Amino acid sequence: MAPIDPIEYPTVIRSLDHLAGSYIPVPAAIVQQIGTFKIRLFCTINGTLTWPCGLVAHGQGDAYITINQERLRKLKLKPGSEVHVQLRPDESEFGLEMPEELQEVLRLDDEGQRRFRALIPGKQRFLIRTVLAVKNTQLRVERSLQLITRLKQAPEGKETFAQLSLR
Repeated sequence: MAPIDPIEYPTVIRSLDHLAGSYIPVPAAIVQQIGTFKIRLFCTINGTLTWPCGLVAHGQGDAYITINQERLRKLKLKPGSEVHVQLRPDESEFGLEMPEELQEVLRLDDEGQRRFRALIPGKQRFLIRTVLAVKNTQLRVERSLQLITRLKQAPEGKETFAQLSLR
């Protein structure tokens, strides 16, 4: 697929009643410009806040991007607020910044590296986010080791989020 240029458009934040959350509508015409639902993107709202995201099908060719309460608070927005959206492709390997600590654990563990690479992208991002959730370097190393140990203990090819979670 050819790379896409950033796409900009105005819209209104809406409520996802069935999930008690909010979302940013992505009209079918923009989904067609993007060309696929299977792409990681960066979403920027009003030129101030950017985060990695993906498109969720919303029927009739439309899509949406969820926006959590924390982001709404930072932007001082609520459902019904008019916003300017910029979407651009996330060309990073995993759709997130790979933490150095996890990268080093994988470099030193061939089996862990093989199992991590075999995961579907969403599960790779889950592990990456779990490491990124802590700021302390030592805790990131410990969390990386725990996660890769759990990954290697899970049945190969049948790993679940529950098996990979540290809870």
